[in-house]
Amino acid sequence: MSSRRELANAIRALSMDAVQKAKSGHPGAPMGMADIAEVLWNDHMKHNPANPKWADRDRFILSNGHGSMLIYSLLHLTGYSLSMDDLKNFRQLHSKTPGHPEYGYTDGVETTTGPLGQGITNGVGMALAERTLAGQFNRPGHNVVDHHTYVFMGDGCMMEGISHEACALAGTLGLGKLIAFWDDNGISIDGHVDNWFTDDTPKRFEAYGWHVVRGVDGHDAEAINKAIHEAKSVNDKPTLICCKTVIGYGAPNLCGSHDCHGAPLGDDEIAATRENLGWKYEPFVIPDEVYQGWDAKAKGSDAEKHWSDKFAAYKKEHPELAAEFERRAIKGELPANWKQVADDFIKAVNDKAETIASRKASQNSIQGYSAALPEFLGGSADLTPSNLTNWKEAKAITNTVADGNYLSYGVREFGMSAIMNGVSLHGGFIPFGGTFLMFSEYARNALRMAALMKIRTIFVYTHDSIGLGEDGPTHQPVEQIATLRMIPNMSLWRPCDAVESAVAWRQAIEKKSGPSCLIFSRQNLAHMNRDAEQLANIARGAYVLKDCAGAPDAIIIATGSEVELAMKAADELSGTGKKIRVVSMPNTGAFDAQDAAYKEAVLPAACTKRVAVEAGVTGAWYKYVGLNGKVIGLDRFGESAPAGQLFKEFGFTVDNVVKAVESLI
Repeated sequence: MSSRRELANAIRALSMDAVQKAKSGHPGAPMGMADIAEVLWNDHMKHNPANPKWADRDRFILSNGHGSMLIYSLLHLTGYSLSMDDLKNFRQLHSKTPGHPEYGYTDGVETTTGPLGQGITNGVGMALAERTLAGQFNRPGHNVVDHHTYVFMGDGCMMEGISHEACALAGTLGLGKLIAFWDDNGISIDGHVDNWFTDDTPKRFEAYGWHVVRGVDGHDAEAINKAIHEAKSVNDKPTLICCKTVIGYGAPNLCGSHDCHGAPLGDDEIAATRENLGWKYEPFVIPDEVYQGWDAKAKGSDAEKHWSDKFAAYKKEHPELAAEFERRAIKGELPANWKQVADDFIKAVNDKAETIASRKASQNSIQGYSAALPEFLGGSADLTPSNLTNWKEAKAITNTVADGNYLSYGVREFGMSAIMNGVSLHGGFIPFGGTFLMFSEYARNALRMAALMKIRTIFVYTHDSIGLGEDGPTHQPVEQIATLRMIPNMSLWRPCDAVESAVAWRQAIEKKSGPSCLIFSRQNLAHMNRDAEQLANIARGAYVLKDCAGAPDAIIIATGSEVELAMKAADELSGTGKKIRVVSMPNTGAFDAQDAAYKEAVLPAACTKRVAVEAGVTGAWYKYVGLNGKVIGLDRFGESAPAGQLFKEFGFTVDNVVKAVESLI
């Protein structure tokens, strides 16, 4: 039977061999953390390689994702569908082993990591989801939700600001099923971290409210095992296990140095490492006894069967709860009555014909849909009264309330966004959270990660333009909408009234293959009258809101608060005999995805006289108006003044739109 050290050395060998074959990669972290990984995965991890999506599995996150050969080695050795050929294709085109772990590419990879700090933050989201799901579904004698979230992270994750945001909140909430391992090897790309990272990290985490296990020898299996047992015994606090390790452990000439952080060891050093470790096998060769020591298939099958038996007993005693758990946490389906609920709500909003701010219309939509969607998990980054992301039945999540559905994230826009990604990845919830549109800038990389992973996270942004007024240019978004639209797989909605707001929310809820940004106004927006066809066409991203008899002389395209401006300008122009069409375009991406016939019906090629109106940067709109069209927008920063004065100052007036159209025709 293989020793623990030999099992860990299999990780070291595979990692250095794969990096060497790829001629790029990071061997140091996998070699340094191999002993920790061996103890965790062989003695503590609850998982089933035959069913990577088992609902009650433990979650494992490699936050320092550059060390990706660590998780690939673990998945291969324990029996996941990751072959030796896959390891040999490390970092190659279309392989299942990309340079950083990518969700959706490889069974067992729970989240995409690499941008440091986001993995631990996703882990906070997963631990939050686990505790909240347990609070909502577990009943006395029936703990059907009962698993841990384990996170590996290095000095880089500790330095990134997002980890401070997330870990402070995790401590406040008392997420006891979250266990993080700090790979304290004292090395980053620039060398020894002593010159730029001298935090007393254990004290910092204790101040956050974490349980901290200090001074663990990361190469001593017994010490690691003892630390994990201690962490699992603490139920009211997350735990940080501080593991002192040697980067590149086993490499006789490069270990302990940044030289093994992000480059292959080289043939000579690999040969010396093999000798030093006593690893006598050829590259990419693992002996049967080592495979047997790692194989988790039988143990995983038994663990899942034990859970299935527990769930069967739960289902017998609580059939309705069990059915709801299966819908939400296993199948990830919307309720059977969802379509009818959404149809009825949108019709009711249309019939009501309210003139309200779209942020209020958003809140009404949350309220209207929430009864059908107990999986809603809302929140705001300390702006709930402004974002209006709460609803009447919302129940605050705290360190003592585990069955809530609303979280005040504090002033942590980036942390909130990546935590929501973790909640979405965990399953069982539809997370959404709000802040001002301007502060999407703080959260940008988490939005990109949601889009990269194609997960349903809903980002709610209010105060969408110079319309927020007196707070001035520091808070007035100008370029944000345009750049958010540029993120691949991101669906961005900027509705013009309460009806478009309700449709936007519905589309975001129904889109399981990617995130959405919902952009709402501070100021009131007038209701737009629509017939049934127009109502149905909102979901297509753009539609004819006002038309004329025959071919139009000009088309005005607008979004959000500027749609009312376009409608009034069209009325004035129509009074002078001009034939004007108004197109509301709340989602450019959805419109771009329509077939050619529909796009031609909305924006006929024969009508080249086009004006676009949006209170933001203008560049992207020339795609729709043509180089000879006109765009009324804002290619400069705003000013501090009442909103009405600002719109007039920057040309967002009926008269200016009329003049722009007249200049073309």
